[in-house]
Amino acid sequence: MTAPVITAWSAVSPFGLGRGAFAAGVAAGTSAVTRPEEWPVPRQRVAPVPGFVTAEVLGRKGTRSMDRVSALTAAAADELLGAAGRHREVASGERAALVLGTTAGSSRSMMDITRDTHTRAMPFHIDTPRIPNAIMNSSAAQCAIRHNLKGPNATVAGGRAAGLFALRYALRLLSSGRARSVLCGGAEELTQDRAWLEHLAGDPDRPTALGEGCSLLLLEPAAPPDGPVLAEVLGVTLGVFREGERDTALTDCLSRALARAGVAAADLWAVSPAVGQTGVRLAGHAPLPLPGEESWGDAGAAAAPFQIASVLAAAERDPAARGRVAAVLSADRDNVLGCALFRIAKAARSDHA
Repeated sequence: MTAPVITAWSAVSPFGLGRGAFAAGVAAGTSAVTRPEEWPVPRQRVAPVPGFVTAEVLGRKGTRSMDRVSALTAAAADELLGAAGRHREVASGERAALVLGTTAGSSRSMMDITRDTHTRAMPFHIDTPRIPNAIMNSSAAQCAIRHNLKGPNATVAGGRAAGLFALRYALRLLSSGRARSVLCGGAEELTQDRAWLEHLAGDPDRPTALGEGCSLLLLEPAAPPDGPVLAEVLGVTLGVFREGERDTALTDCLSRALARAGVAAADLWAVSPAVGQTGVRLAGHAPLPLPGEESWGDAGAAAAPFQIASVLAAAERDPAARGRVAAVLSADRDNVLGCALFRIAKAARSDHA
């Protein structure tokens, strides 16, 4: 049985617009986190997508009421599908699916509408064009309309682990034959509304660096005869953990994932660890650690997709990665976790089409 493959990826991140900016930022080992002079939330640093103005990036047509998380998603999709070519042919039209990970959609849109119901003359005197943005699946829906994606369209909530939940869902769509291709990833916006929610819900003594962005993968059920293959998706293993046992549970999850895929620990080339995870060692083998939140901030639902993107970017420049396996580990504060395994293609090939 053939494994699903990744044939392209895109990113809109705190490093800038496009996969090139993301790959360069990861390769440089720099951090996109900054401490703004004017930010109302105490002890927070931020990592915004630099210079991202919706109308300038996407144009004015159809974007006047678009919220930031939808705009970030659309920009990532534009990079993959904006130009004519193989990617657009494969990933649009009938049975072209989209699965997007989220935390809760757009916090700003939901809070704006809730605020309007209390401050306007009547509760129903709200800005009606903003209502669709307050629905969790708004970003995926707008992206599908913009790029003519007529297959299954799903939004999966899961915080930092949402990207792996979405990937698992996408693999099921491909294995069942419900889709011939899937755009899969996660998106998160950086707004003061989200910042206050994170500050009040988290540990007030922990300095938090909030990031944002969107990264998307183009998944196909098998290696195409006429296109690039970046990596095979060997599987996604999910689980839960008890308080104080997160790192142990993550290591166990990785061990189970390797066993299911029939992969030895020694064949593990690199690991993108979960946030706060100090290191991974299995059977005396310590795979290459890859950058994470320290580079792009807490990107919420975009965190795991950024981790996968960092795997693909690192593999492109490291000959030792060819034919070997990389792991992405993720955990959310709601006690869910996951591990995704990827076998890097044996030959370095560009994913531009």
